[in-house]
Amino acid sequence: MKTKFIEWILRVSIAGEFIGHGAFALQGKKDWIGWFAQFGVSDAGTATRLLFFIGAMDIALAILVLIKPVRLALLWMTFWGFWTALLRPIVGMPIWDFVERWANWGAPLALLLVLGWPKTLKGWFKLG
Repeated sequence: MKTKFIEWILRVSIAGEFIGHGAFALQGKKDWIGWFAQFGVSDAGTATRLLFFIGAMDIALAILVLIKPVRLALLWMTFWGFWTALLRPIVGMPIWDFVERWANWGAPLALLLVLGWPKTLKGWFKLG
């Protein structure tokens, strides 16, 4: 019972974080579009389309975690949350913007560990 309660807290937290970021991405958050130029995507139209795709994927993964968490999706969310947090100081924001976002990757990692780290390739696709 206690583990299920913790699992649901993490599922809701992860979904909220990824739905929120996904919504900002779908709206084409101006700062984020500018960050693409740091990685060679200087065309705003291309950056906007990429950001829209990223936002749709974030929201789809958030919904998946609420319905039934898949370990591979949680692993991706862990890496993506870490990258997007780390991106802040890379683009010139203070290191504290990275620190503040540790939960963005820590929550998916915690849920992955609560569900159990897979021992086989097939286990990554198993529903939580």
